[in-house]
Amino acid sequence: MSDPCSVLILISGRGSNMRSLIERSREPRPAYRVAAVLSDRADAGGLAVAAQFGIETAVLAPPPGADRDGYGRELAAAVARRAPDLIALAGFMRILSPAFVAEYAGRILNIHPSLLPKYPGLHTHRRALAAGDAEHGATVHFVTADLDAGPAVLQARLAVAPGETEAGLAARVLTLEHQIYPLAVRWYGEGRLACRDGRAWLDGRALTGPLRFDRLEAA
Repeated sequence: MSDPCSVLILISGRGSNMRSLIERSREPRPAYRVAAVLSDRADAGGLAVAAQFGIETAVLAPPPGADRDGYGRELAAAVARRAPDLIALAGFMRILSPAFVAEYAGRILNIHPSLLPKYPGLHTHRRALAAGDAEHGATVHFVTADLDAGPAVLQARLAVAPGETEAGLAARVLTLEHQIYPLAVRWYGEGRLACRDGRAWLDGRALTGPLRFDRLEAA
């Protein structure tokens, strides 16, 4: 039996998606293991959570005045020392350098709180409410040099309720994130999910768009 896929998680905050990935990796016969958690902030709450699970943690804070490329080189060196099979961004609030993304092309996943390609970047829930969207949700995608524009793998959707607040919508979407992110990482660990030729592939077939989580459950 081969060893589970080694996953390194990058965080900047409390790490709720990180926790969901760790917890699912502790289930019987896991397809992946979380080998390390790195943060660009020493005060990230997720560091203590990861340590409680016995996972290696480290802080790689950019020095004052550091540019993206310089930080990217430091981050790449820190990642290379741990030699993960996959990098999972979980609330990592720093845009990765093009060189870093190129070095780990096809091996970086992210969870984004919108139905991409809608609302890349920040304040996604506020923007969805302001636009009067009937649906909102979250997307797992591979990371490319273009912000939140890499090949999408899996989406979960919910109906926006009348009078919904930004905080309430964020909390409901976060629950979906905790379901779909470990599933996508598991697929990668099982060798079912890959990224090549600028597209996401599952079970040997190129995806024409993100899979819908609700339809997976109904199948």
